[in-house]
Amino acid sequence: MFIHQRINFANEKLKILKHISILGSTGSIGTQALDVVRANPGCYQIDALTAQQNAPLLIAQAKEFKPELVVIGNEARYAEVKAALPGIKVLCGTDALVAAVELPQSEIILTAIMGSVGLKPTIAAIRAGKDIALANKETLVVAGDLVMTLAREHGVRIIPVDSEHSAIFQCLQGEAPAALEKIFLTASGGPFRGKNRGFLAQVSREQALKHPNWVMGAKITIDSASLMNKGLEAIEARWLFDVKPEQIEVVVHPQSIIHSAVQFTDGSIKAQMGLPDMKLPIHYALAYPDRQESAFERFSFFKHPSFTFEAPDTNVFRNLRLAFRAMEQGGNMPCILNAANEVVVEAFLKDKIGFLEMSDIIESCMQAIPFIAQPTLNNYLESDAETRIFAAQCVTK
Repeated sequence: MFIHQRINFANEKLKILKHISILGSTGSIGTQALDVVRANPGCYQIDALTAQQNAPLLIAQAKEFKPELVVIGNEARYAEVKAALPGIKVLCGTDALVAAVELPQSEIILTAIMGSVGLKPTIAAIRAGKDIALANKETLVVAGDLVMTLAREHGVRIIPVDSEHSAIFQCLQGEAPAALEKIFLTASGGPFRGKNRGFLAQVSREQALKHPNWVMGAKITIDSASLMNKGLEAIEARWLFDVKPEQIEVVVHPQSIIHSAVQFTDGSIKAQMGLPDMKLPIHYALAYPDRQESAFERFSFFKHPSFTFEAPDTNVFRNLRLAFRAMEQGGNMPCILNAANEVVVEAFLKDKIGFLEMSDIIESCMQAIPFIAQPTLNNYLESDAETRIFAAQCVTK
């Protein structure tokens, strides 16, 4: 009887309603997060949904989940969204993202918007005492020291959503921080693994957008093809887990089953495994600290009998080397790297520059923009703006 009572209590605990606001609900992470909410009726209440451009999908999501607040970033779409959602508060513009994270009842903010625009609302959410389910790696790339210090001051948990950082986070549960010796950050290698620079000089946006294992948004898919995504993830890991750059090693694992691993001071290694499905780390982050049951497809060792590992080629994929250089230099250099990358990826997607030119322009920005060893928030914002102007000028030359 006592055992059954304990099991029932545990099941009831998982059914407690958790209030969530989602920044970037129409993107890849946001839509999959709502799939997780649908799969767990009664467990979550959506308080706010935001999107930049996709008004039709945002409207459909709001009608289904009935949040208190909806934010459309593009002010030209405000009237359309407002008219379609009577009874729901609708705001517009990027500044309105702050309102979405400050709703009193919201317990956790899923930051799933792309790019450095996620920095300000994340800081506002931390100051409001909200836990963060972090899918916006640029927040920590741009201002990791500032953000993590603020989170500690406010007693806020930063729960990673990226599959690699979720894996590391899970492996570290129950372990003493001092026992962590090394992080192995796995990478699929992207669609151009094994190719040379001659091949990369000719690739098209269509080729770069065909990732072998993951279905993601355009920007992150290009980042994965250039290995910049892994560089940004290394910088994110440096701040999330309070490690030095030399404690992070990137390992190419084409099967994308081992999502990352950690090595401890006694030499033992823990790895977290699973199918390449972003709903798994999203589900873990939203339910944390509980591990909630799911009906997601289960991994089979017999369907995946072979795992392989190799070192990344940083001579061909220079973005990864540039990211580690920025991480080692510190200060505002990762901010410069990120801003330049956002500009060049957009330019590549618009066929304005070639694949290899992205690295050339990023390196030029890192050399041209003034370095600040101990930046303030304003320094970060100014460096970001200055880099974007310089990178845009490089694109048009």
